[in-house]
Amino acid sequence: LPQIALLFIFLSFLEDCGYMARAAFIMDRLLKRLGLSGKAFIPMLMGFGCSVPAIMGSRTMENQKDKRMTIMLVPFMSCSAKLPVYGLISAAFFGRKAGIVVFSLYVLGILMAIVSGLIFRKTIFRGETAVFVMELPPYRLPTLGNTLQHVWERVRDFLARAGTLILLMSIVLWFLQRFDAGFNMVKDPSDSILGSLGGFIAPIFRPMGYGTWQAAVALLTGLVAKEAVVASLSMFYGFSLTADSAVIAAALSGTFASPLAAFAFLVFILLYVPCVAAISTAYREFGSLKWTAALVGWQILVAYTASFIVYQLGSLFGLA
Repeated sequence: LPQIALLFIFLSFLEDCGYMARAAFIMDRLLKRLGLSGKAFIPMLMGFGCSVPAIMGSRTMENQKDKRMTIMLVPFMSCSAKLPVYGLISAAFFGRKAGIVVFSLYVLGILMAIVSGLIFRKTIFRGETAVFVMELPPYRLPTLGNTLQHVWERVRDFLARAGTLILLMSIVLWFLQRFDAGFNMVKDPSDSILGSLGGFIAPIFRPMGYGTWQAAVALLTGLVAKEAVVASLSMFYGFSLTADSAVIAAALSGTFASPLAAFAFLVFILLYVPCVAAISTAYREFGSLKWTAALVGWQILVAYTASFIVYQLGSLFGLA
């Protein structure tokens, strides 16, 4: 909540002072090559903070094709919730090169959005791009009252979801991590319902170098919030988040046998399905279960393919 509120304070300031409309105008020519209008720039930029308000920002777009395509591309931007996962694993396995690794993930997300946009433009979103029409307001100093009102409206919408959907999913996952199929409380998470489910789907991730139930379950918990991946791994392997990077790397070696496997895991985190809150927001903006399913399916396909290629190509060059 503090991150989202802070994000909206600055975004509201940029919008009210008249800058965001000009940024969208400047980006219109570039985005047209992807089949989008300049208005898509603002939601895409907001995606680096949080996918939920970014998807909500697409409602200002009058053209339905542009709106749907924007929502399909927003999850490729690295939201702030993914940063703790990047930081933990990159620091543990890449040391001083961790910053380069994290930066490469941000760039990869942008590149995958561009590739996806080009594919969509030739397939499901064929046709002429809508004419870009936007009134450029004069530069002015925003008032504190207007800024706080805009922030509160968006924060209130997030709180409504956090108190309902996110809370419900968190309770469900806690239950699945604490009880087995016979509804008996377990001490070892591997014996829980979620652990059994993770063990069932773990072989799917074996070609990417992290085919363990811990990694599979961490990815499942990431559907509620990407930060939950860090919490899950620390719980499964018993390390403190304040521990030395070498200690964390040794603990995670049971899942990631090499830095290449860890990087392939980060690629999957970057590209796979956004959190439940983002999916529910996308469903509301799409107004269609079919388009929401298309979003989820495309994200999973791209994440699996990219992670597979990274690990297999790296293995061919002897990096595994």
